[in-house]
Amino acid sequence: MTNKTLKNLIVLESNVKIYIPGTIQINQSFDNTEIVNKTLILLSDYFGGSTSYSAIGCWISQNSGLIKENVTICESYCKEIELKKHISAIIDYCENLKKELSQEAISLEVNNKLYFV
Repeated sequence: MTNKTLKNLIVLESNVKIYIPGTIQINQSFDNTEIVNKTLILLSDYFGGSTSYSAIGCWISQNSGLIKENVTICESYCKEIELKKHISAIIDYCENLKKELSQEAISLEVNNKLYFV
């Protein structure tokens, strides 16, 4: 019997998450399935795979007060070199989502740090 260790396994030390809102124009619900699928394809193209899961997000809008919405978090793990190679394109993607969905911000989480794009 052999002892298994982590040292011989592939390590993906970086993590990227894009939070896809379930609203447009701040508080109007919409079906985000198409955007989620597009985001999963983008992350999979860049990093070889992706995962999505649902969450409830809350935040305070300067214009509308408390916003509570369904969000879908799309994430990928990757090597640091891959993250550096693609982070600019990911930020551009988030900026475009912000405009397309009429959001005040899109949340982008990189290595456990949250950024508002």
